Amino acid sequence: FAEAQCLKGEHNKIIAVIGDGSLTTGMAFEGLNWSGDRKKNLIIVLNDNEMSISPNVGALSSYLNRIMTGDRVTRFKSELKNFFKSIPGIGEQILKFSQQIEESVKTFVVPGALFEELGFTYVGPLEGHRLDYLLKNFENVKKLEGPVLVHVITQKGRGYKFAEENSPTYHGIAPFDVETGQTLPSVNPAPSYTEIFGRTMTELAAADSRIVAVTAAMCEGTGLEKFRKAHPGRFYDVGIAEQLAVTFAAGLATEGLTPVVAIYSTFLQRAYDQILHDVCLQNLPVVFAVDRAGIVGEDGATHQGLFDLSYLRNLPRLVMMAPKDENELRHMLKTAVGCGSPVSIRYPRGKGVGVPLDSEITTLPLGRGEVLHEGTDLAMMAVGSTVYPALQAARKLAAEGIGVKVINARFIKPLDAELLLGTAASVKKILTIEENVLDGGFGSAVLELFAQNDVTGITVRRLGVRDEFVEHAKQSELRAQLGLDEEGILRAAREMLQK
Repeated sequence: FAEAQCLKGEHNKIIAVIGDGSLTTGMAFEGLNWSGDRKKNLIIVLNDNEMSISPNVGALSSYLNRIMTGDRVTRFKSELKNFFKSIPGIGEQILKFSQQIEESVKTFVVPGALFEELGFTYVGPLEGHRLDYLLKNFENVKKLEGPVLVHVITQKGRGYKFAEENSPTYHGIAPFDVETGQTLPSVNPAPSYTEIFGRTMTELAAADSRIVAVTAAMCEGTGLEKFRKAHPGRFYDVGIAEQLAVTFAAGLATEGLTPVVAIYSTFLQRAYDQILHDVCLQNLPVVFAVDRAGIVGEDGATHQGLFDLSYLRNLPRLVMMAPKDENELRHMLKTAVGCGSPVSIRYPRGKGVGVPLDSEITTLPLGRGEVLHEGTDLAMMAVGSTVYPALQAARKLAAEGIGVKVINARFIKPLDAELLLGTAASVKKILTIEENVLDGGFGSAVLELFAQNDVTGITVRRLGVRDEFVEHAKQSELRAQLGLDEEGILRAAREMLQK
C-alpha cells in the first residue's frame, strides 16, 4: 500500500496491525527488514498481549517482555513516584495521574532497539485499553515521517473475567454459560478427534522414547496439552512459525527421533517447501498430524482444510492416511510412527463418531482399504469423514433393494490398487467422496489409477468441493450445501443409478 501510494503521488498514512504472536513468523521479519529500508510513510501497530493462541514463545517474546518489565523502567518509575510523594501538598494529587506517568515514563526510557535498528521510529509501549491516551499518541505519530512502529500493550480477553484468566480456551470456544464461563454440554458425548490424537500421542510416547511432538503455537488447539504435561522434555512449541516447525522436525528425525508435527490443514500449506525439500526429499520419518482437515465451519474461508490432499499428494515418498472414525485414528497414528517414511494423517474438526475404542492400538497394513458394505449396483469409494455418511446412504439404498459397495479407502497414497481395480471390474458405476477440492484430490487419484491401468466401461463421478472457496457456516450446513452429507450422497447415488 505504501509503495503504491508513493508511485501514485499520494501521501496518506498506511497503517498495518500485527499481533506479537504473528511477529515471530519469518515473513513478518522480512517485511520489517524491507519496509524499514524503504523509508516510506508506514505505521505498524504492534498489538502486544503476550499471546497468540497459546502463550508466546521465543526470543522475540522474551525481548518484548523485557521492554515492559525491565529493571531500568521499574527502578526509574519507583523513584519518580517516591519523589512525587515527597512533595508537600500536591504530591498525592500528582499520584492520581500515576498511570499516565507510568506510560509516559515507559515511552521515554525504553527504546525499541531492535525496531530502531531495522529503520523504524519506535513509539511505546503504550497502554492499549485507554482510548484517550491512544488517540493523543496517534495524533503525534501521524506527524512523523518514514516508517514508525507503535508498540501497544493489551490484555487478551479484556473485559470478561474468565477469558482474562484462561485466554487460550476462550480464543475459540463452543457455546458457554456467560455467568459461569462453563462450556455447555455437547449433544454428542464422543471425544473429539483432537482429543483422541492427544491421548494416543501420550500413550504411544510412554512406550517409545523416540516420539516427540512439535506444534506451532497450537498446544491446546492440537490437543497436545496432555502430552506436554506427561513428556515435557519431548514437547516443542516453536511459535507461529510452521516452516520452522517442519524443518526443526526434520532435524530431529535425522538424529533417530520420530517427530509428530501437529498443525491445522490450513496452516500446514505455509510450510510446503519445507515438507518437500527438508522431509520428503530426505525421506525422513516425520509424521504430519493434519488437524481441522475438510470442512471446518464457522471460521470461514481462511480456515477450511480443503486443499491438503491436493497439495500433499504429489510429493514423492509421502504416505497419506485419513481415518473413518476416532478409533481408526489411533491405529493410524501407531502405523505412522512406525512407518519409517514421511506420513500425513488428516482428520476433521469436531467430535468423533462415537465408536468404542480398541484397548490395544495396532498397526494397519500399509496401503490397504476395507470393504464396509457389499453390493454390485454402485460402488462408493470414500475417505475420512465421508465414510460414515456414505455407509448410511448405502444402507438406505439397500433397504430399497439396491446393492451398494462401500469402501473405506483409508490411504490416499498409496491407494489400494488391488481393491479399487477389482471393484471396477465388477461394479460399473463408481462414486468417489471426499472433503477436499476435487482438483488433485482423492477422486483424481482414483481416476489416475484407472487411466494407468486402462480401465474402461465404467462411469465415475466425484463428490467433493468444486473450484471455489467455502465461506462461513456450521459444518452440518456446509456439508448439506456441498452435497457431502448423507442426503447429498444419497442424491448423487440415485442420479448415477438412474442414468
